Amino acid sequence: MKLTKKAAGFIVLGALLTVALTGCQSNDATPPTTGQNTANEQSKGEGATNANASESSEEKGTEAIKEGSMEKEGNVVLKELAFVYNEHTIAISDTANEEQMEQMLGKPDNLKSHTYSADDGTNMDTLIGFTEKVYTYPGLEIKTISIPEGKQDSIFHIEITDPKYTTVRNIKAGDSLETLKNAYPEGKLVGDGAPNEEDDFRYEPSNYVDVMSFHIKDAKVESIQIYSLLD
Repeated sequence: MKLTKKAAGFIVLGALLTVALTGCQSNDATPPTTGQNTANEQSKGEGATNANASESSEEKGTEAIKEGSMEKEGNVVLKELAFVYNEHTIAISDTANEEQMEQMLGKPDNLKSHTYSADDGTNMDTLIGFTEKVYTYPGLEIKTISIPEGKQDSIFHIEITDPKYTTVRNIKAGDSLETLKNAYPEGKLVGDGAPNEEDDFRYEPSNYVDVMSFHIKDAKVESIQIYSLLD
């Protein structure tokens, strides 16, 4: 009888130990699951961050703007492709009608206007319907163009021969080639650059559309052209 009670006691004790061990194993299994979930959440978070970074990079890529397509206040290139006169800075792609031109530069000596057409003999089919105006001042010529549908005139060509009109880096007609090179170290001579021969010194942004060209003669700046190639 005593043995039976002892056996029963061992059975009960064994059952309790089994339950206790099972509970411990269950508790031990919980942390790895939690850790795995945390890792998954971190992975998802990193994936989202990477995706956002990728999207941000793509957005920045689409924000790249061709020089010459923005107002000069927000475009370094357009600030460079300009000249200064009486505290007015006049740049390629600036919009300027006849009244504005007169306010900045005075009344021109001559003003010509031409609207391109299929039979005007210029063979400029891509400009049909566009109106070009040429403002001529002593030592300065400015060309503007306006597209059909009444958009404002936009400056696309400037030629300077008078030293009173200076570039934004203070280069003018008559300056030496050395002075020019110091002011525009990014530029280069197109030809051999022999000091006693004629050559052109070009400052050209990376878009290959907007250009500043200095004609050199006898190692001096003879004229300055600032222009944008028309599509």
